[in-house]
Amino acid sequence: MRSAAIETFFAKLAERDPTPTTELAYQNPFTLLVAVVLSAQATDVGVNRATKTLFAAAATPQKMRDLGEAAVKEHIRTIGLFNAKAKNIVALSGLLLERHGGEVPDDRAALEALPGVGRKTANVVLNTVFGQPTIAVDTHIFRLCNRTELTPGKTPRQVEDGLNRLVPAHYKRHAHHWLILHGRYVCKARKPDCPACVVENLCRYPSKTPDMAVTSKRGAAVHS
Repeated sequence: MRSAAIETFFAKLAERDPTPTTELAYQNPFTLLVAVVLSAQATDVGVNRATKTLFAAAATPQKMRDLGEAAVKEHIRTIGLFNAKAKNIVALSGLLLERHGGEVPDDRAALEALPGVGRKTANVVLNTVFGQPTIAVDTHIFRLCNRTELTPGKTPRQVEDGLNRLVPAHYKRHAHHWLILHGRYVCKARKPDCPACVVENLCRYPSKTPDMAVTSKRGAAVHS
């Protein structure tokens, strides 16, 4: 997609939702970090359901480490890969205490050195907590960028690199959340809601879903 079209693409998303944010429930930088770690291969709704009791019991690294792996498992048992995630959450809590005084660092390398924290998780935390212009490419964003040809790529990192090169600087702060929410609710995997899409005229997807109201009217005219 050309630069002028990309400018318009994000201008339209910004007009629809000027201040987008995560749908993960959190209380502080630590609980957001934990929520994002839990969100791998899980829905935000499912994570929020589990963290409601988890964060009531432990909303700081110290309390989480004191809670222990077995107790954390009980809180997050409904989430996929809960055994590994519980182990990582307790371990990263300990490392935050030992290396960072119990604070979540605003440094990519430090974040990615924590158990269970990869590039995508670090990008979400750096963007949401610290306001850095990072873009985390999840399944929704990967699909949207390839489907629309906004910034196509064969891997999430290729898509991320394309977004970092091409998204105008004044839109990068919120680009991650605009794209993920658009992919989650409009540019959906099975049946994108093209008639409700504010960037439909910029999208190059060849199999756009029709406006059913228009289709119905046309059908009625044919049979009248």
